[in-house]
Amino acid sequence: MTDLLTPLQAFLFEHWVEPLFQYMGLQAYVESAYDAIYLLLLGVIEILILVVVFRPLEALKPVENWPDRRSVAIDILYTLLHRLGFIPLALFFILWPITYSLDRNLRLHGFIPLSLEEWFPILYSNMWLSFVVYLLIIDFMGYWIHRLQHRLEWWWALHGLHHSQRQMSYWTDDRNHLLDDILTAAIFSLLALLIGVAPNQLVIPLMLTRILQSFAHSNVAIDFGYIGERLLVSPRFHRIHHSIGIGSESGNQSCNFAVLFPIWDILFGTARFNEPLHGTGIEDQLTGRSYGEGFWAQQWLGLQRLARTMKGLKA
Repeated sequence: MTDLLTPLQAFLFEHWVEPLFQYMGLQAYVESAYDAIYLLLLGVIEILILVVVFRPLEALKPVENWPDRRSVAIDILYTLLHRLGFIPLALFFILWPITYSLDRNLRLHGFIPLSLEEWFPILYSNMWLSFVVYLLIIDFMGYWIHRLQHRLEWWWALHGLHHSQRQMSYWTDDRNHLLDDILTAAIFSLLALLIGVAPNQLVIPLMLTRILQSFAHSNVAIDFGYIGERLLVSPRFHRIHHSIGIGSESGNQSCNFAVLFPIWDILFGTARFNEPLHGTGIEDQLTGRSYGEGFWAQQWLGLQRLARTMKGLKA
């Protein structure tokens, strides 16, 4: 992937980004800008995959037919902000000073984390095995983050925004509250620090995870069969998680938290495979609760729900 994108990355940097940063007096950030171009190109590839592959699937075999798809537009905005790097860049500037300071202080006190390759030298010589190991670690962490987003009432106050989409599609994956994004990014940054890996080494596993998550959110009537449903999260498996009154709730009744591999739900007793498919959303929306229509309204209402939990009330 790097070999394919590096020439285009270098061209854009040399002819557009570097001159712009020099003109604006931002030379100190030039190196970071070069890395950001790579992430931008990956994001463009992801979006092309979504539109070229997943949109036709939704048209051919939808779970629900929507005469009006206007509510999907806000999810497209979230996806563009995430996949084209705007939100990740903001998160970098927020979290990087904290991560850098923590890493420096740990090293000053003699804690130098060993990389996975140092723990397991076989990973040095086997690129694919290394890739799978990192993917499993990311997915295991993703399962527990997702489970806590439903179990902790204050976190559900933020995460509920993601579940409030009544027309769930392949665009819905990035529909998140910004504070939810910050928390998740902070946890993954800490994970990268503890396993001795630079965050940019997780880019491709995270990219693959995002593409498969988008497919899992898609409005397609597809399952992978008895065995396949237990190997990889399917649109059916994840739709159960988003179904009103089944998975799309806070507390202990939710299910199907896995990001990629249902094995985590099977091992920890949170898997449900045989539920009939229901509409997506949150139960209190049926009685008139609004989670906001526009980006800023959704962010503000999320903060209001969070404030309620700080007073000991239900989000």
